[in-house]
Amino acid sequence: MMQSFWLFGACLTILADRTTTVGQYDLIEGYFPPGSQTPPHRHTRYSEQLYVLEGEFTIWTSENRILLSTGESFLIPVGIPHVVAALGDQPARGLMISAPSAFARLIAAVGTQNKAEPLNMALFERISAEIGDEILGPLGTLPGITTI
Repeated sequence: MMQSFWLFGACLTILADRTTTVGQYDLIEGYFPPGSQTPPHRHTRYSEQLYVLEGEFTIWTSENRILLSTGESFLIPVGIPHVVAALGDQPARGLMISAPSAFARLIAAVGTQNKAEPLNMALFERISAEIGDEILGPLGTLPGITTI
């Protein structure tokens, strides 16, 4: 059963989660409109692999900036601070695999059905803590860097 939710300006579709992968991984398709990005964060219990289906993603890990184009992928290991963004004038679409399963739980619990609907930040912070995610700063900042 596919479910789509809006989270920080991106539409995230859960293609597979713990219920279909026996907790081994989550498979998420992400659509990032131009200018959308995640807040700086790190996963303390799972890794994240991003594969670009369309467009370009910029990923910051600590002070490193990686530009990924269609067909490229990047692994974000456990514990690495990062931000994922679509900074160009075109949207970006990619597949994200988080292993073991956890990220889909956050998306389903906190994501909204309407792009304009505000996030319940208290719920976001609670579920993030439960799955081992650490938010490292407000939206628009980068890990180890001040602002975009």
